[in-house]
Amino acid sequence: MKQLIVILLYGLIFTLPLSMQAASLNGFNLSNTSIPAAEILSGGPGKDGIPAILHPKFVPAHKASFLSARDPILGIAINGKYRAYPIKILNWHEIVNDQIDGTRFIVSYCPLCGSGMAFSSSVNGRTLTFGVSGLLYNSDVLMYDHQTESLWSQIKGSAVSGQSIGKQLTQYPLTLTRWSQWQQMHPNTLVLSTETGYQRNYQHDPYAGYSRTPRLYFPVANQAPSIYSSKETVMGYKGKNGVIAFPFTELKKNGKATFSHTFEQQTLTVHWDAQNRSAHITNSQGQNLPSTLLYWFAWYAFYPNTELYKAQ
Repeated sequence: MKQLIVILLYGLIFTLPLSMQAASLNGFNLSNTSIPAAEILSGGPGKDGIPAILHPKFVPAHKASFLSARDPILGIAINGKYRAYPIKILNWHEIVNDQIDGTRFIVSYCPLCGSGMAFSSSVNGRTLTFGVSGLLYNSDVLMYDHQTESLWSQIKGSAVSGQSIGKQLTQYPLTLTRWSQWQQMHPNTLVLSTETGYQRNYQHDPYAGYSRTPRLYFPVANQAPSIYSSKETVMGYKGKNGVIAFPFTELKKNGKATFSHTFEQQTLTVHWDAQNRSAHITNSQGQNLPSTLLYWFAWYAFYPNTELYKAQ
């Protein structure tokens, strides 16, 4: 196969030679990368073609009339304060640079992998701001920081090129759930406003139907075994030495809202919300641990040696 068909965000199509290993792409230097440069692909839009939000505005929950009860959101809790980031906005921006009480962080969402993750913006004592490179690795967004223009893999949580290559981002716990559930749990939450400074139809989903088909727009390095559908949602957790995935199919079979699971000699408490199709993990002290809800194909693409939870 000599060519790769790439589907752009807005429905346009172009081709790229699979054998091409460019020294640069979208203006980023790929001469020194920790991942195969040939597997870094253009997603279509150029650098900042998908504009990250640098100065987010928020509204109180009772003014978020643009949200319906079943709308999915990413929620974060820092210093006893809560914020919700609607997926219908993140679909168009993918990264929000934010801060709460001086704690600076980013909320990142990749629609192609269904992966929502939050990270500290501080790396080795330096505060970074992040944008969308327009490049992908394993179908996942490659972020970049404005200070060094290093590329960062969202799912890996680390820099894969540039001055910061090899550096790791600190992941924060993030909740993917429905708006009604988050609002009920945290009535004082603030909500990311649609006043982003950009003209977008946030009621329109540019990826409508994508989650309901096994088709991938871009190739991945490791093909997930078909024990689950490629778009099955799993909860991925990174331990000190290995990783584990909790497929939603298995959590549904288990049927328990809360149960314990031992991984790397650590007792994890898994929380399963069947009604809102959400899950998270806490430790023995009841503290939320960083985990990631995403598609099965995406988790396996990065972690083919993952341990897999099976319901008893």
